[in-house]
Amino acid sequence: MPSSVISAMYYDAARQTLTIVYRARRGVYRYYDVTPDEYEEFRHAPSKGTYLNTVFKARQHPYEQVSSDHGIHLVDQSARPNGEGNHGENDHKGSHRREP
Repeated sequence: MPSSVISAMYYDAARQTLTIVYRARRGVYRYYDVTPDEYEEFRHAPSKGTYLNTVFKARQHPYEQVSSDHGIHLVDQSARPNGEGNHGENDHKGSHRREP
């Protein structure tokens, strides 16, 4: 997933959350209510940054800034059985903050 905007993405299908680690110290954000179809669409987009800014953000998913990338794994989650993943810490919805 080479991207000049996104360093890593982690999707938790059971919780329908997408965590994005942005490049250039822009932070880590967790987006809620992201369906598996939306994640697959994002994952297969030719340009992750363009998709993020023109399609994904327009859907206005609730989100929060996560204090660190603890629990984020830089591996392709599609290779894991049943889409299971590490739920990590900070699994609650918080206030909306300014996105990077």
